[in-house]
Amino acid sequence: MVLLYTSGFQLNGRIFHYLQRYIPNPRPVQKNLLLAILLLPLFALSQRVDLDKFRFTTQFRSLPAVRLDSTYRTFNVSVEGTRLMQGFLNDMSPENSVFIEGWRKLKKRGHLDIRIKLEDLLPESFSVKEREEIIKDRQGKESGRRKLYTQEVTYTFSAFAEISDHKSAYIGRVSLAERNYKQVYRSPEFAIRQMAEGYFLVNSLSITEQLYRNCVNRAMNFLSDRLTGDYGYGISTVTDHMWILDSKKHPEYRAHRQAFQAVSEVLFGMAADKPINGVREQLQPAISYFEGIKKKYVSTNKHDRKLRYASYYNLAVIYYYLDDPQSMQREASGLILNDFDARDGKGFESSAHYLKNLFSQTNLSSRHFPIDTASFKGPEETRVVAVK
Repeated sequence: MVLLYTSGFQLNGRIFHYLQRYIPNPRPVQKNLLLAILLLPLFALSQRVDLDKFRFTTQFRSLPAVRLDSTYRTFNVSVEGTRLMQGFLNDMSPENSVFIEGWRKLKKRGHLDIRIKLEDLLPESFSVKEREEIIKDRQGKESGRRKLYTQEVTYTFSAFAEISDHKSAYIGRVSLAERNYKQVYRSPEFAIRQMAEGYFLVNSLSITEQLYRNCVNRAMNFLSDRLTGDYGYGISTVTDHMWILDSKKHPEYRAHRQAFQAVSEVLFGMAADKPINGVREQLQPAISYFEGIKKKYVSTNKHDRKLRYASYYNLAVIYYYLDDPQSMQREASGLILNDFDARDGKGFESSAHYLKNLFSQTNLSSRHFPIDTASFKGPEETRVVAVK
């Protein structure tokens, strides 16, 4: 007669206690089966954890990267060309395409004065490229060859913008195009080399006009993007992700996915021009769930650390889009101490620090608010409008 004894242990709050048993003449198979039954709860404590990226979409307002007087919310644009290009410029009015999101554009005397200088488009070199084309018959067999020629013209363009305020204080200079960037125009193909060689010369006026127009349009688009990034309040629609449990046999599988579904629906409903009052309350059940996971799976084994990693990661993401850098920083620190892919924690720390500084620099505490540009007045108006 063999005595088998096991001590008590706890699983998910339930205590299993196996008393002494006397099993007369146990067979090897019975011993193995009994051992497997006794150890089964232990295996359940360390179930495999696979995580998968679940993506969501949300929206927020970008804040100015450059510090300015917060009452500056209007601007005007002027464009100066060259004598050589003036004929092309007269038909374009590129100043009309320049904008700063979240600002009001005036014809003159805005808080910011943006002066654009467009220089000449200059051809620098000419060459003819040759290629040989194989001619095939209806059966797909080669029946002959012919040579085709195209002209390549290397050209450059230069432009810049200078920015000052209504008090004539210099703010900065933005390069829009530089001569060291070589661009290439390619003519249509011709069967006669001489036709390719003379193509640009014969059509120089129309080709130069089109190339100049393209260069100016690109410069104005770049300037608008740069001005909005530096001083504006653009709307950003982003796709991000959380780490969600993908192990179907894990007891948290369904709850993990339900929490993400709730979060993604709330974040999808957020808009850059609407305050997020009440949104945190909508997300609180999911926040509480992820917080609970950290307290429920506390062992140092890899699977529990991985599951806790998902909670720290997801909470950091949630707080980032809730405009709460302090709470995001807390989750980032916890992620690092959890010692599973700590690099993500350091990345979150940097993002939280950046967001905190951005709020401090702009005197704001949220990236979700409406803007009524029609209410902004120029510096010569009696009413001064601060950031909403």
